[in-house]
Amino acid sequence: MSTTDMAASQPAPLRDAATVALVRDTAEGIEVFLQRRVKQMAFAGGVTVFPGGGVDHRDADAEITWSGPDARWWAEAFHTDEQTARELVCAAVRETFEECGVLLATRLDGAPVDPARFATQRQQLVDKALSLGDFLRTEGLSLRADLLRPLANWITPIIEKRRYDTRFFLAAMPEGQTADGHTTEAEVARWVGAQAALDAWAAGEHTLLPPTWAQLHYLAGFDTVADVLAAEPVIEPIEPSVTPGAGMAGLKFAGSERYFAVAADREVPGLSR
Repeated sequence: MSTTDMAASQPAPLRDAATVALVRDTAEGIEVFLQRRVKQMAFAGGVTVFPGGGVDHRDADAEITWSGPDARWWAEAFHTDEQTARELVCAAVRETFEECGVLLATRLDGAPVDPARFATQRQQLVDKALSLGDFLRTEGLSLRADLLRPLANWITPIIEKRRYDTRFFLAAMPEGQTADGHTTEAEVARWVGAQAALDAWAAGEHTLLPPTWAQLHYLAGFDTVADVLAAEPVIEPIEPSVTPGAGMAGLKFAGSERYFAVAADREVPGLSR
């Protein structure tokens, strides 16, 4: 095998990423905020997802004012080192603000803020003209790590050209804030019941990748946001195994039989076939 062939056969490198399942209570039960990514996206285009994205190296800023569990606590929760844990929490807060306008931060004294006041800064974060740390310091804000909970850890299968080591976070929708769809990365953004999202997927109305499908199943098992926030899920890295030549249906993970009972015959954007 030539050096070129050997390089081509190696799995793509993993990039750390953070995804946030925003939840709220309704009379019908828990709702989650979901976005359907535009089809032009290089990864998972056209797929329904939670807000999130890759870590920016500036998310490692150690000077961010921080309230709640520290980086060591998050490192233990996600089985990683403290710097990576800090980056992941910061990425979760940044991406949630960028993609749906929800800001998991308060004034230094704990007073709430109106994220709409920071529309310019939100766009600067999207454009990478501003870092999360500089934004928080300039506006006198404290990152609220206590508003987040660890939820899951999924790793993109080795057959994919873009691979992420994604930590899923859970967050209750902050009182007085509004989640919006003001992002170029999504064509649809809405609140929907976790079970309703699964039913719509089963009916072929949208597409879910296994990690999102699995988290929706988990959330559908709770009646209230307080219940799910109080739960302590076991966080273990989940990397679907691959059966060579079997395409998407060759992926194996906990619950894969249930997933593929619906999805096996579908064209799923973002997954190799």
